[in-house]
Amino acid sequence: MNKNYYAILMAGGVGSRFWPVSTQDFPKQFHDMLGTGDTLIQKTFHRLAKLIPKENIFILTNERYNDLVLEQLPEVKQRQVVLEPAMRNTAPCILYASLKIQKENPDALMIVAPSDHWIEDEETFSKNVEQAFNFCSKNDALMTLGIQPTFPNTGFGYIEFDKTSTEDIKSVNQFREKPDYETAKQFIDQGNFLWNAGIFMWSVKSVVEAFQNNQPDLYKHFEAGISVYNTEFEDDFIKENYPSAENISVDYAIMEKSKNVYVIAAEFDWNDLGTWGSLYDKLDKNKNGNAVVNARTLTEDASGNMIRTKGNKIVVVDGLQDYIIVDKDDVLLIFPKTKEQDIKKTLQQVKDKFGEQYG
Repeated sequence: MNKNYYAILMAGGVGSRFWPVSTQDFPKQFHDMLGTGDTLIQKTFHRLAKLIPKENIFILTNERYNDLVLEQLPEVKQRQVVLEPAMRNTAPCILYASLKIQKENPDALMIVAPSDHWIEDEETFSKNVEQAFNFCSKNDALMTLGIQPTFPNTGFGYIEFDKTSTEDIKSVNQFREKPDYETAKQFIDQGNFLWNAGIFMWSVKSVVEAFQNNQPDLYKHFEAGISVYNTEFEDDFIKENYPSAENISVDYAIMEKSKNVYVIAAEFDWNDLGTWGSLYDKLDKNKNGNAVVNARTLTEDASGNMIRTKGNKIVVVDGLQDYIIVDKDDVLLIFPKTKEQDIKKTLQQVKDKFGEQYG
């Protein structure tokens, strides 16, 4: 394995649209959402470890999840767990981790990958990442993997690439925010738009320079700690300074502002597993079109449902179509799939009425 290959595995999100399974204390990346025997973070780690030395995979997460990470990934040492004392979006934590990695290995090539995505063809994933690494090793480039759209999805951002290019690696014209339905249809009709999956590759030198050029204040904020990174004094510096960093996404901070941005259209199947409906799409269905995790079911006139319980519970469903049915401890959710984006709002209503312990 190439000792210059590194990964930043993003594992700090709460995944509130997967409530009640995903909560602030135990978010979705630490759950076996697919019923495979592995949690999402375990699957992602092992996928990356096929290409990247295990000791070079850094886990970026909130400090409250430190013990969960070490418990679920026993191969990981504490030095690999990069802890955020506050939630400040993706740019600050990626810059912080990049400076740590640069100090350890100035020749590092990095992938930034979410911990909770579903990727089936892991061999092709590795091939696409290696293709990007080879390009980044020879060029000053910020790269991303885009997903070929299969329908006009309004829940993703889009990447517009240079349609005149005949190469596999294409120059990015611009990033586009989540569109309305008509705009999404136009994007697909044009043929040079990809879904933004939030997977990035670059050399550590290129990404640090991008922050220096496009976010000088943010860079200075974290540059001040370089002397203590990877030492026993790092935690004190981060606890004192991290919470005052600007809350900004890496897309907006550097990707949308840089001229040296490229994209590869991913050749593997991908799903961001952002909602119960997206999980339903990827699970096997029974003869009635119901996707079932853990439960034993008896159904009548029930189809298109997403049903999940804890271990082997019997669930009887009669007369429900296209619902999310999730049973966890002292919370039962029965919710139409068509309104799944409202689960986040419903969670807040539950916490307001019954207490924070339910979220």
